[in-house]
Amino acid sequence: MTRQLVIGAACVGLTLASGIGDSYGFIHATQAWNGGTLVGSELARSAFGFTVGIATYWLVVRCLEALGIQSVTVQTLGWFAVTIVGVALVSGDIARWSPIDKAIGVAVVAGVGWLLVDAGTA
Repeated sequence: MTRQLVIGAACVGLTLASGIGDSYGFIHATQAWNGGTLVGSELARSAFGFTVGIATYWLVVRCLEALGIQSVTVQTLGWFAVTIVGVALVSGDIARWSPIDKAIGVAVVAGVGWLLVDAGTA
């Protein structure tokens, strides 16, 4: 394996970890308040998710930089796509979406993918 391929694989894996961590953080953040009362266990789960998310995101930025990708747009779009899909999947909300909502979701993720590729070549 070439060095570039290993770094690229690390970028993908770390982007997945970052987005999933932040998805976990977002999902538990919405459950951190129950009737105006702070739920400590949900707050802790949310903080854990965000901690994993930001720590791995910093590593993603380092990996992308090693590949010569310094565009903040490119660095952020991958994270965004994984995070939004992660929230929909992990929360289970996607199971309640209508077929048209799912089609729009696929189009949005495809659009983010397009921006990711296009911004990377700009």
